[in-house]
Amino acid sequence: MESNTNSGLVHEFITSRRSPLAFSEKQVEPEKINALFEAARWAASSFNEQPWRFVYAVREESDEFNLLLDCLVEGNRIWARNAPLLVLSIARMNFAYNDRPNRHAFHDVGLAVGNLLTQATSMGLVVHQMGGYSPEKAKRNLSVPDGYEPVAMIAIGYKGNIDNLPDDLKTRELQPRKRKSLVEIVFQGKMG
Repeated sequence: MESNTNSGLVHEFITSRRSPLAFSEKQVEPEKINALFEAARWAASSFNEQPWRFVYAVREESDEFNLLLDCLVEGNRIWARNAPLLVLSIARMNFAYNDRPNRHAFHDVGLAVGNLLTQATSMGLVVHQMGGYSPEKAKRNLSVPDGYEPVAMIAIGYKGNIDNLPDDLKTRELQPRKRKSLVEIVFQGKMG
């Protein structure tokens, strides 16, 4: 299998996307925030369950924003505090129609976030997803009810100036974007 993203068949929104650490101070317009969640809403899901939920805060609403920021590990908090928009993605863990476990819930939330990410890129926004946060603190700080699990934290905004980052983060930001080759991740018939 060939791994050639220059073929023109993969959309540039996908191949040019990065997870930046530097965010501009420019706020994300309310209509763009709405468009992000509208794009997420249209994702595919098992049994059309739509198990995704999102809690977000804008930096101007400091009390709300700080509740999300407080959930992050310090290494993410250092740069994410500059993002104008923080989001927590959440999965409903049981199907609504029969209350049985939905083993596809995290997958489906990922599809919704993928839609959000592509929509953001199309509008000139950048997105950085984070696993470095405390799910327990997120549940407590953001009143996540039983039966729901935090999935990931997400910083969204406009690309900022990397010169405003500490040196170690600036170095990280300048690293080339790498992806495994298709032969490492795609197998025909069976793995290996």
